[in-house]
Amino acid sequence: MHEEATLATLPETDRAERPTGGRAHVVLPAFNEEASLPALLRRLAEVAGTERLTVWVVDDGSADATVAVAESGFGGLDVRVVRHLVNLGLGRAVLSGLRAALEEAGPDDSVVVMDADDTHDPALIRGLRAEIAAGADVAICSRFVPGGDDRTAPAARRVLSRGAAKLFRHTLDVDGVRDFTSGYRAYRASLLKRATAHWGERLIEEQGFACMVELLLKLRHCRPVITEVPLTLQYDRKQGPSKLKLRRTVVQYLKLLARDRLSPAPFRKL
Repeated sequence: MHEEATLATLPETDRAERPTGGRAHVVLPAFNEEASLPALLRRLAEVAGTERLTVWVVDDGSADATVAVAESGFGGLDVRVVRHLVNLGLGRAVLSGLRAALEEAGPDDSVVVMDADDTHDPALIRGLRAEIAAGADVAICSRFVPGGDDRTAPAARRVLSRGAAKLFRHTLDVDGVRDFTSGYRAYRASLLKRATAHWGERLIEEQGFACMVELLLKLRHCRPVITEVPLTLQYDRKQGPSKLKLRRTVVQYLKLLARDRLSPAPFRKL
């Protein structure tokens, strides 16, 4: 794919006529998640009873049995494994998962990205897909809309998430978003394909948690419709320590914000 390619923006009149079917491709970036994956994949298998799912586990250089767990089979769930031989960071893992999913995704499909640590409820995939079917291009599981809750998360993480949300809401021009840093989202596959055709490997350049904000900033040039559904974060189900480094993530957010202010918009409307 050539980075200089341009994106064709869908006319507003097309949104209401989009098909509502398709498959959900669930991308799980995973680094040493052998303890969390079994419960999460069992929950996904339950969702697959009523939803058409393909699960893409991106093993980001794990030193444990993450790959073996992913390949062990869960109630006939369609699980594919994408491997990084060394740890490349969350951003590269998300990008690898998106690219793998988009190679198989059809025009009516959606791509869901969620954490592999079992803190995100797979049952929300139904609500995310309903938002896409209703005309959204991006649907975000949000802790900061009525019905959302992040009380099970550590205090420092809650402060970071809420502070980042307030900062980005007041400095970034992205309509419809309260939870910029949520790692649980659904995207219309056709939107991601158009974005990938333009940015290629540069679609996600951040290595850490700031990659989720970066992706929103690039997709905004496609003028997407973005909606949010309530997310109750289930951090009490997390196995093992958090991989988020507080100080490093704050620096990444500030650098990303500075780059966004200094970077020119695409040379023509996308």
